Amino acid sequence: MQVSVETIQGLERRLTISVPAESVDVEVKNRLRQIGKTQRINGFRPGKVPPSVIQKRYGKSVRQEVAGEIMQRNFVEAIVAEKINPAGRPRFVAKSNEDGKALEFEATFEIYPVVELKDLKEISVERPEVEVTDNDLDEMFVTLQNQHKTWKANKRKTKKGDKLTIDFTGRIDGEEFEGGKSEGFELELGSGRMIPGFETEITGMKVGEEKTIKVTFPEDYHAENLKGKEAEFDIVVNTTEGPVLPEIDEEFAKLFGVEEGGVEALREEVRKNMERELTQAVKAKVKEQVIEGLLSSHDLDLPSALITQEIDVLRQQAMKRFAGQMDPKNLPELPNNMFEEQAKRRVKVGLLLGEVIKVNELKVDESKVNELIASTASAYEDPQEVVEYYSSNNELKQQMQNVALEEQAVELLVEKATVKNKKTSFQDIMNPNAK
Repeated sequence: MQVSVETIQGLERRLTISVPAESVDVEVKNRLRQIGKTQRINGFRPGKVPPSVIQKRYGKSVRQEVAGEIMQRNFVEAIVAEKINPAGRPRFVAKSNEDGKALEFEATFEIYPVVELKDLKEISVERPEVEVTDNDLDEMFVTLQNQHKTWKANKRKTKKGDKLTIDFTGRIDGEEFEGGKSEGFELELGSGRMIPGFETEITGMKVGEEKTIKVTFPEDYHAENLKGKEAEFDIVVNTTEGPVLPEIDEEFAKLFGVEEGGVEALREEVRKNMERELTQAVKAKVKEQVIEGLLSSHDLDLPSALITQEIDVLRQQAMKRFAGQMDPKNLPELPNNMFEEQAKRRVKVGLLLGEVIKVNELKVDESKVNELIASTASAYEDPQEVVEYYSSNNELKQQMQNVALEEQAVELLVEKATVKNKKTSFQDIMNPNAK
């Protein structure tokens, strides 16, 4: 086998490989001989078909088949010998494939880029210092109360948090527009369901009251014909209801599966859940900063083959999400450009973290794997059952090992980065967009 390597452009390489004629011809003849023993051809007894007949009927297809196998096999041998690390599958083109002549073919492919990690101290990380306070716990209980609230009709002026049923008719320049009219429409004030100003204008109205309000559609509104337009809405309030929150008592605790210990046991359970979620959120925030620092400090040529593979993965994930919302037959073909930037980012992150793992010779820490599984399991009713399920499922365990190894790489990067601690609050971490 003779091999030559050529750089085409960037990460693209071309191998030109020549395989001696006798290596190919012998394999073709052996394959044809096997076919001759098993094929039934009219006019000949099984196993007695002349080689010339077998050659005429099957020679071309068998040679193509054998050539494909030889190209794949010799390509692998060549990249091992040349110490080349291909990214994605090669494209094979046979330049010469005839009886009695050497098989000459080209294999075009991309290689992985050479990654040289820069000084990791240049990465800046702001690590939150935060804990779950009693006030945070009290606010969480208000949220839990709201999740189980009931409604009671009232006749007072409405306020934020009340639920109304209204009739409305919208007009632009005196003309009604499509989608601007509804009867018996249910709306909770403060939910932000309507365009800016709408809920504010009807706050304070009472049952039976009528009012005309003026609002402006946002410039980024989804309907092109309504963007930035001023509109009038005639409003009629049919019913109003105020929220009734449940008492925080033993019965309330039972709503969350706490049968013993009452409110104190529930508070302890809720605090544990909040602390677990807070730990994960802080870890995610630190990781995000580390990854951003890593990306911004390294320029890499990215193999298009890897980007294409990642686009396919993202597309499949999106299709699965959409499939639960609509008939799969009606799902559109999602274009590549919808996922391209995210795919590029994921490929670059993978290459950089892979180099961190390689350079620092990181191995999976099984104790960390067990911690991750235990943390995941703690959110379920029977944690031990979840732990056993992960332990018995090789695919799930492998996924968790990959997560653990990535976390080990991120932790190493944090150790080497320039880190400043910053005191912050539970709400700032868990609800950063709330303000």
